[in-house]
Amino acid sequence: MGRKRTIDREAILNAAETVVARDGAARLTLDAVAMEASVSKATVLYDYKSKRELIAAVVERAVGADNAFNEAAVQAFGEGPSAVIRGRIAAASHPFPDEFRSVALNLCAALAQDAELRKTIQKNQKTVIERISETAASPRGALLAYLALEGLKLLETLDYHSWQPNERARIIKEIAWLVNASPEEVDPPPPENMA
Repeated sequence: MGRKRTIDREAILNAAETVVARDGAARLTLDAVAMEASVSKATVLYDYKSKRELIAAVVERAVGADNAFNEAAVQAFGEGPSAVIRGRIAAASHPFPDEFRSVALNLCAALAQDAELRKTIQKNQKTVIERISETAASPRGALLAYLALEGLKLLETLDYHSWQPNERARIIKEIAWLVNASPEEVDPPPPENMA
């Protein structure tokens, strides 16, 4: 019979997030995670054979947590029309906490350099967009609302811009207004000549 584990995978992932937030994903090492978790490097290696595998696990956990958070908000809208996009808008009504932003910002750098790591995000986005379109009263309006919402969140996450609370609340309300818009009724002008 083997020895009982004294530290779980979640504790190692928590330590990895702390190191990423503090030092950046590029400086994440298995040694730094082991030190942060107060375990041996061998303990970290038992679950995560490489830095890349550890970062992938942190990304997967973040995606899962974000999906659970959003799904809880979606459930508040029941089976009503556009529940998925309305729930996601409600979930985004408060900006990400600062401690999450530093982790997300540093993980974005890792994702930008690794196509395999991006597959988790790409697969998740495909699923979210499909659910939004399938459940929306106005699929195009809901899609535009989602694009605006993700743009807002990305600007904040990457620390490009932050809005004053009143302005942010107004933007969220205006994004919600897009949900029922019918852009297919709009005849967009042809693109201007870029010459």
